[in-house]
Amino acid sequence: MAARRTILLAVAAMAVLSTASAAIYNVGEPGGAWDLSTNYGTWASSRNFQTSDQIVFKYSPQAHDVLEVSKADYDSCSTANPITTFNSGNDVVTLTATGTRYFICGFPGHCAGGMKVKIDVMPGSSSTSPAPASGPSASNAPPPTPVSAATNVEATGFGLAVLLAIAGLMA
Repeated sequence: MAARRTILLAVAAMAVLSTASAAIYNVGEPGGAWDLSTNYGTWASSRNFQTSDQIVFKYSPQAHDVLEVSKADYDSCSTANPITTFNSGNDVVTLTATGTRYFICGFPGHCAGGMKVKIDVMPGSSSTSPAPASGPSASNAPPPTPVSAATNVEATGFGLAVLLAIAGLMA
């Protein structure tokens, strides 16, 4: 009985810890969104994306969309062969593997106008500490905060409540 209780507590603790590690990033925030005015190179380079993180594209579906594309299509702004097309205006993409993912706006002229973002996904278990910004304006900008700060607290609080409930049931 004691071994069973220990195993259940260990499984519950792992569930709590794994839920609290993923971050959610709204693309372009805090200063912008999925639009023509945001510098996505700067935005993405100031974050540390890791597996299990999510990126959210928020935009007006009448004005924009999101295409996940190959590197060649990203470089040339080609919309001919998208890997995936998103058009809800609130598209959530889970970063499931390490590597680089490429996203562009498929509306004519938008990608060439700068609506493209390259997401480098690194291995790891926590991305709540974004990489420091670099460049001449980095010292004037506040450090980026992932949207997940509140999400992690809520997930941890929920996970702890579940853990305590299980512990109480086993007592």
